[in-house]
Amino acid sequence: MIKATPFDFPYDGRLEPQHTALLMIDLQEDFLSPTGYFARKGYDPSPLRAILPTVNRLIGAARAAGLTIIHTRQGYRADMADMTPYEKWRRKRAGLDGTDVLLRSGPGFQISADVDVTPQDIIMDKTCNSAFTYTDLELVLRARDITHLLFTGCTTDVCVHTTLREACDRNFQCLTISDACASGDQRAHEAALHMVTVEDGVFGALAESAAVITALSRLADGAD
Repeated sequence: MIKATPFDFPYDGRLEPQHTALLMIDLQEDFLSPTGYFARKGYDPSPLRAILPTVNRLIGAARAAGLTIIHTRQGYRADMADMTPYEKWRRKRAGLDGTDVLLRSGPGFQISADVDVTPQDIIMDKTCNSAFTYTDLELVLRARDITHLLFTGCTTDVCVHTTLREACDRNFQCLTISDACASGDQRAHEAALHMVTVEDGVFGALAESAAVITALSRLADGAD
């Protein structure tokens, strides 16, 4: 089991690699780059970049243990046909008209080169904050008999938390890794992590990466 709050994960003590996936939410250039969307909105992307070494350590431990590795990317079609009038208004208000920021045709859509991605990993593209909305993520998870999800990525308070909430409603067992998530707003980050633990774990459990890596290393070594 993984040492976590408010209960050790998973609740029944059955951490099985073949039923577990590690999710990296939106570790893209548009959020991590000093010239990407996040920076253009006035946020400092450095807290997001700071989690990358931790995320890569988790990826390495997860691969060694036999977990499924999933990366998500957020962005719209190049022709913006999938963007609502409200989303276009927000885009114009942010001064993004005429740019390829948050478009799948732009370089900012790509996962950061500093993230450990291999061809065997699954990449899930989305337009919404949740990785479940208008995607086949749930189909992929069900097809692979995945029941347990470990969450990393950015931002903690938006795309990570929205995906986490939907995962819980779909009855996946969820663990958020606190030091492998980040936001440009520290108060929002801390609040999002706290919300995981309220009502005795309404959105699953919360753990630090060291505890997760220790448990995954034991799985990789075939320990009980």
